[in-house]
Amino acid sequence: MGKIVLLFWLVLFGFEGNQSPKAALCQRELQIEKAGLVDIQKLDPEILVDLKYSGKDNFIGFDVYGCLSKAYLQKDAAFQLAKASTKLRKLHPELRLLVYDAARPKWAQQILWDSLKKPESQKHVYVADPKKGSIHNYGCAVDITICDKNRKALDMGTSYDFFGLLAQPRKEAETLRKGQLSKIQVENRKMLRKLMSEAGFQPISSEWWHFNYGSLRSAKSKYKAVE
Repeated sequence: MGKIVLLFWLVLFGFEGNQSPKAALCQRELQIEKAGLVDIQKLDPEILVDLKYSGKDNFIGFDVYGCLSKAYLQKDAAFQLAKASTKLRKLHPELRLLVYDAARPKWAQQILWDSLKKPESQKHVYVADPKKGSIHNYGCAVDITICDKNRKALDMGTSYDFFGLLAQPRKEAETLRKGQLSKIQVENRKMLRKLMSEAGFQPISSEWWHFNYGSLRSAKSKYKAVE
């Protein structure tokens, strides 16, 4: 019975054959690489990665990605992110980009949607409907922040995946005026937005950490979704 349970977990988290878990290749990552996406740390090892859905530090409190722990993007998006990273280090040698999420498989999108404890009519505000698809599913979006060399994130006023008005860039002027966000928190967000915008990424009005490389429509026309 014990061997059956062990085999189940090895398959679930992408380990195959007689290799140890540390030596085995993650099949989920291999599938993404075969689809032509790029491991961003191979382009720029200075970009730090902490995939929030590859652990328990996320809004649903459990590991969604399993052995998937690398951040992948489509090639053009990955190269532009590397440019943003290089520029940040030139301007602020003590700072680094820290990626919280990048390419997200469709099956993981469904798990996030199903696990979100919000009324069905409100879920789309926080998580893209799997039926329509997320730009993350096409490797053209990145959730990101700025941190120091010790991986301590700059204060952006809220945590990642904070479901509230304080996380919304469109509300920054109002929340700053009310004293709910500080000037330094807003300045940190503006620095991130300027850096990413100059690299060709577009911010969104509802999440300070999310940036798109093109539109969902253009992503669908160029690429297949990550399965």
